[in-house]
Amino acid sequence: MPWTRKHLITLEELSLAEIDQIHTTATAFKKILRRNVKKVPALRGKTIVNLFLEPSTRTRIAFDMAAKRLSADVISFDAASSSTTKGETLRDTAENIQALNADMIVIRHACAGSPLYLSRILDIPVINAGDGAHEHPSQGLLDTFTMKEHFGDLRGRKVVILGDILFSRVARSNIHALSKMGAAVTLVGPSTLVPHAFTSMGVTVSHDLKSALADAEVVMLLRIQHERQATNPFPSIGEYTSMFGLNKTRASWLNPKAIIMHPGPINRGVEIDADLADGERSVILEQVTNGIAVRMAILYLCSGGQPEHVLPSSE
Repeated sequence: MPWTRKHLITLEELSLAEIDQIHTTATAFKKILRRNVKKVPALRGKTIVNLFLEPSTRTRIAFDMAAKRLSADVISFDAASSSTTKGETLRDTAENIQALNADMIVIRHACAGSPLYLSRILDIPVINAGDGAHEHPSQGLLDTFTMKEHFGDLRGRKVVILGDILFSRVARSNIHALSKMGAAVTLVGPSTLVPHAFTSMGVTVSHDLKSALADAEVVMLLRIQHERQATNPFPSIGEYTSMFGLNKTRASWLNPKAIIMHPGPINRGVEIDADLADGERSVILEQVTNGIAVRMAILYLCSGGQPEHVLPSSE
């Protein structure tokens, strides 16, 4: 089936076939990234604007590198260098970017719904690079892409997401993608951060870490999202770590072939011990590498490219 979406706002609205299309395209681009010459002319002449109005390292750099690997011109700026500091509205900022003949906007914003809002008023594609606690679709796509590289078909695979689920856009995007792909998702953490209401998304909620980890094939750690919390959901960081931090003892409860993931940034010694973050089971840096190929696929497809046209370029 041809790719028909102009924007990428949420994984909730994508079909399994569309997720597979992005992953297939990313596989082809990953082959290109292994070559001596890592660029293709797919978006030559296009200008992509990275509008990051919330802090970011991995996502911003990955989108920047992805666009450049596709030969696009890239302009990146953040809140501090934009006219939003002078009171300009998001709409005016985005419409000015479009008026300057940009071909696509990649936006990160602290307010949920901002990318959807822009997609309804702009004529150019809008890519959601994270909006509040709503979704982070490119992260969910690269995470599931990484899982598929290790396990192939994810149907029936048990994935545990451990940590601050309530305020995590990464968790929501992964839940949407993994559910469509047939994985069994279990959310674990303190009841204040993993409320029972998440069961409405078709996942299992648990506050018993040992039983949740016992047969997990993937465990994804999430940091505590302090910037989105109005109150403290637990007495102290030390107490959270003592009950839910992944250490060597708790890692021994895992399936021997289980992998450890983290979208970053990592708070070492809080949600995960440093030795585990750097250990043999960790695929955290694989996630970062895969983020370039997956974001190349997103930019390429939303610019009007088709999956089958990438394959000859990767030979």
